[in-house]
Amino acid sequence: MTLVRDLVGKVPTAVRSVEVMRKAGLVPVTRPDHVVKSMIAVRQLGPIAGAARVAATRDHRAVGLVDELGPLTFRQLDTRSNALARALAQRGVTEKSVVALLARDHRGAVETMLAAGKLGARLLLMNTGFAKPQLADVAKREGVTVFIHDQEFSELATALPPEIPRFIAWTDSAVADVRTLEELIANTDDRPVPAPSEPGGMVLLTSGTTGTPKGAPRQVRSPLAAAQFLDRIPLRAGESTVLGAPLFHGTGLSQFIISFALGSAVAMRRKFDPEQILKMIEDNKATTLVLVPTMLQRVLDLGPEVLARYDTSSLRILFLAGSALSPELGNRATRAFGEVIHNLYGSTEVAVATVATPEDWRAAPGTVGRAPVGCQVRLYDDAGKQITEPNVTGRIFVGSGLSFGGYTDGRNKDIIDGLLSIGDVGHFDANGLLFIDGRDDDMIVSGGENVFPAEVENLLVEYPGVVEAAVLGTEDPEFGQRLKAYVVTDSEVSADELREHVKSNLARFKVPREVVFIDELPRNATGKVVRKQLREMG
Repeated sequence: MTLVRDLVGKVPTAVRSVEVMRKAGLVPVTRPDHVVKSMIAVRQLGPIAGAARVAATRDHRAVGLVDELGPLTFRQLDTRSNALARALAQRGVTEKSVVALLARDHRGAVETMLAAGKLGARLLLMNTGFAKPQLADVAKREGVTVFIHDQEFSELATALPPEIPRFIAWTDSAVADVRTLEELIANTDDRPVPAPSEPGGMVLLTSGTTGTPKGAPRQVRSPLAAAQFLDRIPLRAGESTVLGAPLFHGTGLSQFIISFALGSAVAMRRKFDPEQILKMIEDNKATTLVLVPTMLQRVLDLGPEVLARYDTSSLRILFLAGSALSPELGNRATRAFGEVIHNLYGSTEVAVATVATPEDWRAAPGTVGRAPVGCQVRLYDDAGKQITEPNVTGRIFVGSGLSFGGYTDGRNKDIIDGLLSIGDVGHFDANGLLFIDGRDDDMIVSGGENVFPAEVENLLVEYPGVVEAAVLGTEDPEFGQRLKAYVVTDSEVSADELREHVKSNLARFKVPREVVFIDELPRNATGKVVRKQLREMG
């Protein structure tokens, strides 16, 4: 009976998911043969190669990718990745292989992803900000058998055992001793590759702000999974996406996959440049821009004069995820680009939890919105009891069809009622909109009072002259902990001014006892503040 109830309960979600995907153009109801082919492709090849196959069946002549070397059609990507898959297979890559990719955003990275999917190999997406110890630790833990990397990471690659085969994905100059992907593609048959017996899956890495990143495996088998993004983000078939967020992170990867599945062109660059982002929007008449908040801040900091040089009127969606979007920054973006903000909250482990639409943001700046179809979000107290009252902070737990099944080292997140802990605390307002109060391990207890840094940080960045801020708790013999603020400014601002500003808006125990001015906050490759480095500054 329990199984029957579960199945019955899933029917409305499935029906709504199909309708969401139909509206986006992902399910062309007039071509049922395409629907069947799409389902088969995702099941056989996994989400990345499956999405590319779906796009190629829509219109193989359409442009699928634009990078610094120019455009590639979906057909070209399909045939080039066929050749790469065959070349890698000839060199020992099988369904049991683990292909590690350490590359920036360009065609070589995309073709590696497609080739790994076609071979049924497991794809491991490495962080371009790695140091040698992290690279070596992750490669050993994940059982890497093949390493593909950009030329700029050649020195970093020496941290791996020499017996691991390696190939160069992008070159800036002549390469000796290591084969390049371009050579492999040019010298190999590009006929279709037989489908693997099982999709290889992929492993994303957590941000690793407190140590070696953990591996979060992904195995997307349901063709309905895309509805969790499309329900509250109005992506449409045949449009154009500018990808600023890196492909190795869930933010960039998820939108790359969905854009491909929709047959939309994806424009990318190897390294983020704020003014080039504006030019890419204009050149590609982009409807969607994908960034993390620190990238958005750099774009807006170009100033009104530079922003006005580029036509960004085609932009319908400014997709933001990866770290907290402050009310001040989101409001600046709205003034610059119009009501286009779609603020996604999720994690490497659960993918999507909630999305704030422009209407949500207008009503409550700073919110991360509501759960889309197929997702469930609840708050629990420390005793595991569900919190249902508004404006009461609790631990955030998420149920999602895209949730992982545990880390590759065997560990997992806390689970209550089948929902997975996301590691944050937050609250719902009276209208059911979710707000993130901070990480559950970042809470500061000062004089017996609980303080979450985000509230103080958001207030500080609203003050004229403050560019960004981070607040930590430091030991205090009297209060247990005291608040210490690290602040980046672009004009003269005093510590006393900032303390008075906080005192005028928040309770006294939330006023930082210390204010340290620094040139920039230490951040990882996805824009999250590395608080450990701040603590080491003293």
